[in-house]
Amino acid sequence: MPHYQITDPSTGEVVAHYPAASDAEVTAAIDAAADAYRGTVAADRAERAHKIARVAELHLERADELAEIIAQEMGKPIEQSRGEVEFSASIYQYYADASVAHLADEEIANEGGGRAFVRRVGLGVILGIMPWNFPYYQVARFAAPNLILGNTIVLKHAEQCPRSAEAIAAIYRDAGFGDSYVNLRATHGQIERVIADPRVQGVSLTGSERAGAAVAEIAGRHLKKVVLELGGSDVFLVLDTADLDAAVEMAVEGRIENSGQACNGSKRIVVTDEYYDEFAAKFIAAMGEVTSGPASETGINIGPLSSQRAAELLGEQVSRAVAQGAVLELGATAATGAFFPPTVLSGVTPAMDAYREELFGPAAVLYRVADDAAAIELANSSPYGLGSVVICEDRERAVSVGDRLDVGMVFMNGVGLDGPHLPFGGVKRSGFGRELGRYALEEFANKKLYVFAD
Repeated sequence: MPHYQITDPSTGEVVAHYPAASDAEVTAAIDAAADAYRGTVAADRAERAHKIARVAELHLERADELAEIIAQEMGKPIEQSRGEVEFSASIYQYYADASVAHLADEEIANEGGGRAFVRRVGLGVILGIMPWNFPYYQVARFAAPNLILGNTIVLKHAEQCPRSAEAIAAIYRDAGFGDSYVNLRATHGQIERVIADPRVQGVSLTGSERAGAAVAEIAGRHLKKVVLELGGSDVFLVLDTADLDAAVEMAVEGRIENSGQACNGSKRIVVTDEYYDEFAAKFIAAMGEVTSGPASETGINIGPLSSQRAAELLGEQVSRAVAQGAVLELGATAATGAFFPPTVLSGVTPAMDAYREELFGPAAVLYRVADDAAAIELANSSPYGLGSVVICEDRERAVSVGDRLDVGMVFMNGVGLDGPHLPFGGVKRSGFGRELGRYALEEFANKKLYVFAD
């Protein structure tokens, strides 16, 4: 079977096959990006910003086509697919508008001599390894800041997203980036060769822990900078609320985003004793009202998971949790094709696998805790440390709790608060480095110092 293919998860139909790159094509991709980088060194940053603005425009102009592609590739409901395209466009527009100011020379007081300043410039070719769950958004937050900076991109997309990968590459070509952005259908075996090439100066990967560890190991051997955005098992902490219904609504939204296939989705719902019984009853009922259907259908909350195998894996996790003593409050222990129903578990203990695992699909785990200290302890018991949501009326208390969470992001009294200007990333086994905002411009920058004698 070809390395890259599209299997519509809504139907199980194999739609298209794509050949993986040959070794010669891998060489040509690196050559092209390296040659393009030599041209960016002298290029005007404002000109690159103008091209990025055109990338934003083209996303919006082609939004219907782009949305249909990923609905078929990975099962995202069509309305949400379009939303992803639009959010991606906003990321490109943000960098087009803000990056020139963010990258202004940084003056340094130099007591020993004349003027000194730091200028942030590109490093060279950067390899991006992207996942299937947000095919456009993940590329946008990686590629936009690096291209503005002057780096060039070799992009290896997920094996099930070859058509969206080609569509993005076409947008970059049409926006005037030429070989500054090269799409490459590399095999896993070829990735080591790409990383080892001396012209490739860094790697950014969004994906699983296993993939992140493998790439980091290879990059370390070759002394290459790495940014890793890996898994997450984010907590949704309900500590104190005057509007329990709103908290329930936010918890459901946080859990079912992207059919539950978001690394920063609210997977562990942690509620203090005072609210637990009422919250749990309402949350289970609300999850039971979540609607699902084929990705092409409008008005649904969730679609299929990305593949039948993904749904089967989630079923195995839920089934194992129940066998180990967890309570199945709602849902199922097995999938139907690639579809998995909204599922809620309770009674999960540290002795169970589900206590430490990431459930990648519309399955939530409810936890009851006595107080803030117990909530923090439970939250930090996870090997992951991506994001969190804290529901609390007292902002000072909420910030105090957030300070003690081992995570990269704390969202207060809300979900879906991400923005192009806000840094995204985690700690622990969720990876390291930051994307989005001005922080993304720092990751693969040569912070070059200039000092004048007088």
